[in-house]
Amino acid sequence: MQAVAQRVALVTGSARGLGLACARRLASEGVRVHATYRSPTPESEALEREFPGRVHAADLERAEDWKRVVDAVLASEGRLDHLVHAVGEYVRAPLHATGAANLRRLLSNNVESAFHGIEATRAALRSSRGSVVLFGCAGVETTRARREAAAYVAAKSALVVLARSWALEEAPHGVRINVVAPGVVPHEHASADTLDPSLWQRVPMGRPGEPREVADAVAFLCSSSSSYVTGTVLEVAGGWLL
Repeated sequence: MQAVAQRVALVTGSARGLGLACARRLASEGVRVHATYRSPTPESEALEREFPGRVHAADLERAEDWKRVVDAVLASEGRLDHLVHAVGEYVRAPLHATGAANLRRLLSNNVESAFHGIEATRAALRSSRGSVVLFGCAGVETTRARREAAAYVAAKSALVVLARSWALEEAPHGVRINVVAPGVVPHEHASADTLDPSLWQRVPMGRPGEPREVADAVAFLCSSSSSYVTGTVLEVAGGWLL
C-alpha cells in the first residue's frame, strides 16, 4: 500500500496564545507544522526550539512576506495542506475614542493580512485540496451594536464575508475555508478584559474557554472529519453573546 503523505500546515501568529495552541495541537496529530512570528521575543526564541527549521519571521500585512514564507514552506516540504491564520490585533474602545489610525490598523491586520494569505497559498492549497481556518470572534455573525469593540468586530465581520466568498470560489477546487470564533478565552497574552473573572461569570456555560478548546476546533476544521464543511463560522464560546 502507498504511504499517506504527511500533512503540512502553516500556522501564523503562533509564537504565543491561541496560535501556539493550534500549532501544538496539529503537531500532536503528526502534522508537519511551520510557524510564524512578527517580532523577535523570548516566545519566538522558544518557538524556534519547538519547531526547529520551520519558524519564519514575517510581517503578514505585507504580500511579499507572505510569498517568501510560502515559498520557503514549499521548498522545504513540497506541499501545503492547511493554513491557520491566527492573526488579529484587538482594540477595546468606543468608536469616538478609537481613531481612524486604529481602524486602519485593525482592517490591515485582521482583513488585509488574510487577503494576502489566501493569494499566497491558493495554488498550493488547490493542489493539495487543502483547507484554511481564519480567526473571527464570538457573535461576529450578528449585527448588534458594540459599545467597546465596534471597530474590531467590524473588521472581523468583513473577514467573515471574505471567508464565505473565498469558500464559494474555492469549493470547485476542493479547498475548504472556515472561520473559528472564540469567545472569552483567557491566556497569558490575552487582552486584559478577557482576564476579568467578573466577565467569566457572564458566560452561559459558567466558565471561560481554554486555548486547547479553540485548538481542538481548529484541528477538526483541518481534518477529514470536516471534509464537507466550508464557509461556516464555528463558535467556541460557551454560549457567550447568545
